[in-house]
Amino acid sequence: MERMKKILPAALAAAAVVSGVSATQGTPVAWGPCPADVAKPGLRCSTLDVPLDYHHPDGPKITVALSRLASANPAKRRGVLLVNQGGPGLTGLDFPAALVAAGLPQAVRDAYDVIGFDPRGVGHSTPVTCAMTPEQTNRSVNPPFPYGPADVTKAAEAAKTVARQCTTSETAGVLPFVTTANTARDMDRIRIALNEPKLSYYGDSYGTYLGAVYTTLYPERSDRIVLDSSLGPDGYDAEALRSQGLGFETRFPDFAKLAAADPAQYGLGATPAAVRAKYFALAERLDRAPAQGYDGTTFRTITAALLRSDVTLAPLAKLWHELDVNEPVSPAAGAEAGSDNFPSSYLAVVCGDSRWPEAVGTYQRNVAADRVRYPMYGPYAANIRPCAYWPSPVEPRVRITGHGPANVLMLQNLRDPATPLPGALRMRAAFGDRARLVTADQGGHVAYLNGANQCGNNAVSDYLATGNRPAHDTFCRA
Repeated sequence: MERMKKILPAALAAAAVVSGVSATQGTPVAWGPCPADVAKPGLRCSTLDVPLDYHHPDGPKITVALSRLASANPAKRRGVLLVNQGGPGLTGLDFPAALVAAGLPQAVRDAYDVIGFDPRGVGHSTPVTCAMTPEQTNRSVNPPFPYGPADVTKAAEAAKTVARQCTTSETAGVLPFVTTANTARDMDRIRIALNEPKLSYYGDSYGTYLGAVYTTLYPERSDRIVLDSSLGPDGYDAEALRSQGLGFETRFPDFAKLAAADPAQYGLGATPAAVRAKYFALAERLDRAPAQGYDGTTFRTITAALLRSDVTLAPLAKLWHELDVNEPVSPAAGAEAGSDNFPSSYLAVVCGDSRWPEAVGTYQRNVAADRVRYPMYGPYAANIRPCAYWPSPVEPRVRITGHGPANVLMLQNLRDPATPLPGALRMRAAFGDRARLVTADQGGHVAYLNGANQCGNNAVSDYLATGNRPAHDTFCRA
């Protein structure tokens, strides 16, 4: 790979030194059995103590839980591949095994010990809580769909309550430090503990921003960096969430075409336009009269979730049909009873990484604008969240730049509902010549090992296994 030819700006160099440890010091990690809920064949787990606040590295410590799927052929082992499946707030100990189950090629399995981890604040790492009720656990991330300014005002009161609970809970002292920058610093502590001079990385969805921050803070400690389905260079902020309105509209025609092709089975209409009209009719009906655990917001968010993969489009059409004709349906997926860890850690990161608009009127205007631009999902994505009432971030957002080695490969679906293409293009521009972008003509969220486009899959597998990266940005035809 090319060596870095530019000197890092002083600000980035200072950020990289915050960890307070050298690039090579480390103590062996003692691998043992994994917790029962993540145990998989061949997967071993451990823990690592890291500073709560890297500006005070000798202060209080928290724990990060790690997992390892050892190289399938140690003679061909190159190093470690740290992996993250995004969220934020999602666990990661079993992600190495999930990648293998999805078809991670043997050449990649041979080249790396695949390392998973629960990010700080999440799961088996030191967790955070906002002491939410079951209703808050759902609505803190998924507020009701707003039809007008009064709905935004009502959502603001609920958001303010959740923010107050988060910042006064038993883990309030940890909350300000559950950020992307600190998780990236934890990643470098993992590298050090494993006695590796560099680490390679695969991250999807929010994990792309985490990887971008890591390789910005630690460019010379980064080996092969793969970012799949990218956020923009500002991370998961209010505009990134709003962009899901565009993503939904861009992806929906794939679903509408499938549903309209079989009106006898699904009964949703014989044309894509009819299927689109059915969406509005069902959502508004469920807003007025929820049925079988589905209100309009739940219907919209589950639709958005199932648009993320081609394999869930037919089940989504079946669900719509069942709701339309009042047949029994599976219960709507909800948060695990008694646990608010996912929404709490999600909010910690997205609210703690950057400042969100504070004025309720800003959200009211955004909702009104996105009702016109992206009526299917835009008002929901533009609604107010607890981040509006969050304390100011403890440090500035990391600025993604092109300073560093040319070792970043980005993979992006053309019709991604969750991290739409414009964000990936902005991330690509921020990296400059450090990155190459492979765009695949397919829909859905997360491209690698998650679709029929082998061109994109092969680009990532070849880069991880051999280091061969496209010389130029590439388009993979359907």
